Amino acid sequence: MTAETQKPARLPPRWIVKAAWKFHRGLYKMTGGRFGLRKATDDKWGMMRLTVTGRRSGQERTVILGYYEDGDNLVTMAMNGWGGPEPAWWLNLQANPDASVELGGRKNRPVTGRAAVGEERDRLWDRWRHYDKNLDEYAARRPEETAVVMLEPR
Repeated sequence: MTAETQKPARLPPRWIVKAAWKFHRGLYKMTGGRFGLRKATDDKWGMMRLTVTGRRSGQERTVILGYYEDGDNLVTMAMNGWGGPEPAWWLNLQANPDASVELGGRKNRPVTGRAAVGEERDRLWDRWRHYDKNLDEYAARRPEETAVVMLEPR
């Protein structure tokens, strides 16, 4: 198949994405954290739990996100399953950048979050392409540029 005849990358319907998120959180809870997170490797992005403070409620909010390591920093994307709106965790992190992450076996690692910009964003985005060849096509479906989020140790 040539580049001109390749089928566009498909995303599952939104209800499937939301159901998968619920299932993933449930699996993590039911197994006491034994399943649901994984360490990033050179060939596969990892999964972490990020806990942020709600911008309106002041309550802790936790999500499971994909990530990879860039030195001591963790890199994720504010993509909301490639849906249009910004994810709530990203809005919360912008309002209060202090957060914590849990990586497989290591809980409550304090971090500060920020958006990568300029050449740094380009470099980190390019690294995500290593993990997902359809990255640019998926991102083009969002109305705004997808933030590349750096989580730096505090």
